[in-house]
Amino acid sequence: MPLGCRAAPPATAPTPTATHVSCSASPSTHRAPDAVVLGIPVGVDGEVPRELGLSRAQLKAAGFTGKVGQSLVIPRAEGSALVVVGIGEKADSDLASLRDAAAAFARAAGHYVHLGFTLPDLGGIAPDVAAQAVVEGVLLARYRYRPLKRTSQQEPPLEALTLLSSSLPLEEVKRGVERGRITARATELARDLANAPATLLTARRVEEIARVVAAASGLDIEVFDEKALAKMGCGGMLGVNAGSAEPPRLIKLSYRPKDERGKALEPLGRVSLIGKGIMYDSGGLGLKPNDLVHAAMKTDMSGAAAILAAMSTLSALGVKASVTGYLMCTDNMPGGKAMRLGDVLTARGGKTIEVLNTDAEGRLVMMDGLVLATEEKPAPDAILDIATLTGACERALGNDNAGVMGNHQGIVDQVRAAAEKSDETVWQFPLDKRLRGELDSEVADLKNIGGVNAGQITAGLFLEEFVDGIPWAHIDMAGTSRIDSDKAWRSKGATGYGARLLIEFLRSFSAPKETRH
Repeated sequence: MPLGCRAAPPATAPTPTATHVSCSASPSTHRAPDAVVLGIPVGVDGEVPRELGLSRAQLKAAGFTGKVGQSLVIPRAEGSALVVVGIGEKADSDLASLRDAAAAFARAAGHYVHLGFTLPDLGGIAPDVAAQAVVEGVLLARYRYRPLKRTSQQEPPLEALTLLSSSLPLEEVKRGVERGRITARATELARDLANAPATLLTARRVEEIARVVAAASGLDIEVFDEKALAKMGCGGMLGVNAGSAEPPRLIKLSYRPKDERGKALEPLGRVSLIGKGIMYDSGGLGLKPNDLVHAAMKTDMSGAAAILAAMSTLSALGVKASVTGYLMCTDNMPGGKAMRLGDVLTARGGKTIEVLNTDAEGRLVMMDGLVLATEEKPAPDAILDIATLTGACERALGNDNAGVMGNHQGIVDQVRAAAEKSDETVWQFPLDKRLRGELDSEVADLKNIGGVNAGQITAGLFLEEFVDGIPWAHIDMAGTSRIDSDKAWRSKGATGYGARLLIEFLRSFSAPKETRH
């Protein structure tokens, strides 16, 4: 179907499917089983592997110095082609540079379907963690969104990846390979969802996909339609949805850890996740400018996509925490019944909100989810929300870092640690209470925007009003949700940002000693 045509009913929408790549590990660095092309990492210092058959001087003469992201294809008369990839200085080599090197290899070998990669021993990085980073780098760099293309001039889908090492413990490498396959597939799912046209991926279609994911991943699922939302008093969801022909869906996913026999385990902490799922954000009656920003608004549900994708992995990865996810899914459209400037909405729990900007809708759906999280029994040890929330955050940080803030430094620090490990990086903003007065309204408890400055902080202060003092962090991923051209492991289009960050956060979550700030 041409993308400019009106979509068929939601049931015909393409179902997101992660790449099914055969990933394995081999003890030999001299032969790549089933691999057509072999990637060999080389740094700016140290010895050059003998199997290259080239000296460092010869590599430099060809323009290769070993900097992170560099690549050089070396054809051979016999055997597999070789691709040399740079990993930088050995002293500075980290997970991010290794993941980026693997991505550079995958792009340089873009027309090959079977790849091999020699796993370097970086000393301070555990073999399983290094293997995971390489698998993520390769698989995510080769990602392309293809469901709607009848023909494609893009490189063929990857079929097999083999990691090779003669010095690292093979069983540890295999564990990392499997974990990397799981985390990369989760990110691919998040990308598929965010890349899908909004006329195909409606809130009702997300419900269908979430049910499939839940059944396959050992998750419980509850779905609330517009009638249920009205009974629940979720005025934010209903207000934002009022102008849309498509009904909203609040999708609640629950994960409880179990042992190998399926017996419930006592969780090591409880986490609630809330994701913004604006399927398409026109700006409402405060219509966005008539430019290409509209084409990007199908990705305004990237926070919800990240949560669904991350929760699909929890059972497979043996996460010990109990996790509840809320996907707040609706359009924001300028229909005849759309909310108007000056309208007052009533959030779940009773707080009233004066709407002074219909394009500041994300916080209005998020507030209902945050209140529902505080009502859980037993109460969560931490609440984490993730949303493409403010242009102010994107203007402040660009497209490489998301913003993070919260009422509990310990939880924020856990987010920062997970972001560092996943290379889905964040920058902390202060939750500056001096700006709180900008949200005061003359006719309601709050208004939905602050002043013209520090919009990312006033948005965070707005959300804090609904967490009831529970330890909480907010991730504003407005700038990181999509990218205009390939960059390292990020492929053009939706990045799937947040899926791997959330996975790392949940895998290592430690409940704070205090449950109220």
